[in-house]
Amino acid sequence: MTRKEVIEYFLSKPFSVETYPFDDVTAVFKVGGKMFGLISVHEADRVSINLKNTPDQNILMREIYEEVIPAYHQNKTHWNTVYIDRTLDVSTIHKMIDDSYDIVYKKLTKKLRQELES
Repeated sequence: MTRKEVIEYFLSKPFSVETYPFDDVTAVFKVGGKMFGLISVHEADRVSINLKNTPDQNILMREIYEEVIPAYHQNKTHWNTVYIDRTLDVSTIHKMIDDSYDIVYKKLTKKLRQELES
């Protein structure tokens, strides 16, 4: 997937907001003020995303996919870095983004979820 395609998918999630708190290149995606994804460009124009998941699921993903490693500059128990410019298929990347979004959205307070949905 391209950087542009991944950004479009992040933004397709309900109530998703794109921010640039670190620099002009690293996009952070939030729902209800909480981060559920980040997209970075590395040396040699390598593109990766950081996504949240359960500790067990993160370990499993790292074992299955060589494109998935412990998160760069984040809690490695709860976050993975996923290189999107390798062999991972689009549906797998979408599922990982969906899971990250769902985990963060479900942890929002009931009041905040109601405010977003109204």
